[in-house]
Amino acid sequence: MRAGWLPSLLRGRARLRDPAYRFLFEPGPPGEAVAIDCETTGLNPRRDDVVSVAAVPIRGARILASRRFQAFVRPQVRLKPDAIKVHGLREADVAAARPIDAVLPDLLRFIGGRPLVGYYLDFDVAMLDRHVRRLVGIRLPNPRIEVSALYYERKYGDAPPGTQVDLGFAAMVADLGVPMLDQHDAYSDALMTAMAYVALGDLAERGVRIPRQPSRALQRFEIG
Repeated sequence: MRAGWLPSLLRGRARLRDPAYRFLFEPGPPGEAVAIDCETTGLNPRRDDVVSVAAVPIRGARILASRRFQAFVRPQVRLKPDAIKVHGLREADVAAARPIDAVLPDLLRFIGGRPLVGYYLDFDVAMLDRHVRRLVGIRLPNPRIEVSALYYERKYGDAPPGTQVDLGFAAMVADLGVPMLDQHDAYSDALMTAMAYVALGDLAERGVRIPRQPSRALQRFEIG
């Protein structure tokens, strides 16, 4: 979780504009977290917008995929050609979707105060925060868990200086035995991130490091 999270939490609580969203500051059940992913119109959090978002609950070592949150979003800006090449969503695909102002309250209620899990999570949160601040007056106060940092610790935490580091998503899921689903689909990415998080937690609990000559055997996950 980010350093300085608690002071930021207290400041955010004081700035909350709408008391209906106090639940964002209430910790979720112990051992629960939410893996989240967004697909966007581009890579600039100040100018681009969300076109799809998915969130997958995690309870201990169990991934509650059947209880996921998933929504397409009609963006306020045009989709960039490079973004369409990545996720395949076109203007026509999201033209009938709800705008972010309609999707966001449902997403916030789904997440609650649980920690957010993601792969390069700061980008996804930044894409949402512009709208969250407008809605409730604060940024998302949830603790953040960055799976690439957990992966780095398990694989490279004891590596000698000069070791070549690869934190790419494909390398991570292969090392962890996570099946490669449709990458750059918000739900598939959130689900794979949840599986990576569970696998990394298991390795850390057992004190096992990822060999830098990886095994490609698939791990089994409890998904409900």
